[in-house]
Amino acid sequence: MEPEFSAAAHELVDWIANYIRTVDQYPVRARTAPGDIARAMAAHAPANGEPLEVILRDAREKLLPGITHWQHPGFLGYFGITASTPGILAEMLAAALNVNGMIWATSPAATELEQVVMRWLAEVLGIGDAWFGQITDTASTSTLLALAAARDADPSIDARGRGLAGRADLPALRVYCSEFAHSSVDKAVMTLGIGHQNLVKIPVDQRFRLRPDALASAIAADRAAGYRPIAIVATVGTTSVASIDPVNAIADIAEREKLWLHVDASYAGAAAIAPEFRWVLDGVMRVDSLVVNPHKWMAVPVGCSALWVRHAESLRRAFTLVPEYLRTSAGDVLDYHDVGFQLGRPFRALKLWMVMRAYGVNGLAGIIRKHCALAKQFAAWVRAGDGWEASAPVELSLVCFRYAPKGMSPAEADAANTRILETVNKGGHALLSHTKLNDRVVLRLAIGNFRTEEQHIHTAWADLQAAARGET
Repeated sequence: MEPEFSAAAHELVDWIANYIRTVDQYPVRARTAPGDIARAMAAHAPANGEPLEVILRDAREKLLPGITHWQHPGFLGYFGITASTPGILAEMLAAALNVNGMIWATSPAATELEQVVMRWLAEVLGIGDAWFGQITDTASTSTLLALAAARDADPSIDARGRGLAGRADLPALRVYCSEFAHSSVDKAVMTLGIGHQNLVKIPVDQRFRLRPDALASAIAADRAAGYRPIAIVATVGTTSVASIDPVNAIADIAEREKLWLHVDASYAGAAAIAPEFRWVLDGVMRVDSLVVNPHKWMAVPVGCSALWVRHAESLRRAFTLVPEYLRTSAGDVLDYHDVGFQLGRPFRALKLWMVMRAYGVNGLAGIIRKHCALAKQFAAWVRAGDGWEASAPVELSLVCFRYAPKGMSPAEADAANTRILETVNKGGHALLSHTKLNDRVVLRLAIGNFRTEEQHIHTAWADLQAAARGET
């Protein structure tokens, strides 16, 4: 295999470079039907090895039709992810080195670089250095770790040792979040044994932000009913509308009630790289844990979530377990397996390090500014459009809007927006998504791809208007 590696690698790099240059020529959404890709594959694994040239050709010809192109500048459906060229190179280098940084001794560079870039990132976000940081794969994992630390913060609960099931001495634990919080919070309480029915969803205000008064009332009612509140999750940039919960007001309640406060800033937190957007993280200096995803808005390939906690010990209480085969004589070093449930640990810090060096703080801030400006521009087109309306405030780079001309009932408008969305997404120039606000179908246009320019959102707007007129 090694003799053909160099030729295959050069061919693949050339293909990748061309793909990045020409990705806007592909339809954004995959055009395959369910089962098409599976049917294109061989029914059984090959008995003998095949040439890399043949395998790469099949990847291009048989897999590419089933790709929805997240790298496309017209990908506007979910919070964008962009694999920048430095990030791609970092992934290639990490794959070649193939280290497992499960403990310091198994790759000191992986552990120490992770500590360095987490300090860099905290500094550029303006949150100071009084944190312990680590990189996980996604915000779902980061939130799970944070809530595990919250569950085990009180030694009397002893979930680690005794579990939660069948405990006559322990009332049901309660966690609180906005009704617009990400579903990863739901899955975390399910996974941690807290139970989905013990996740209390707090109503929001007219700007879709968690209401502190309703939160305080829910906690008081739960305490009176015999429940045991342990944590609050605030969201900075909700998935549906990018609303930003009032962290300072929530922190007042958390401090008074002695509850863990976790902030999910996986999307909006990166905006704080630009000083004029640093307000999005107002109040985070008072919280217990925070997550920001560099793979959402910082051009880092997917699989890079930054989690900070006030004290590493809070995670160690939940996760430290050192079998004999992991004991070393390295001395006073950080072993990341002590602060999470995973032992295997890829070299994720490498891609964040390379991207931050290649773009610099000013380069990253400039792209965030551009995206927010494009969102304002698109929102202005919507407000001026015949029959169109904005459905939520434009906080950063997400626009929520709806086609609802006069004389059309709400239900008819829902059906029209569903049809418009499908028509635009089938067209291939752009991919949008939807949500529901106040029980009505609302379209979402999220700008986060580093290659998205005004021409791409202009094309999306033209396609939306044509679809509203019934044109295909």
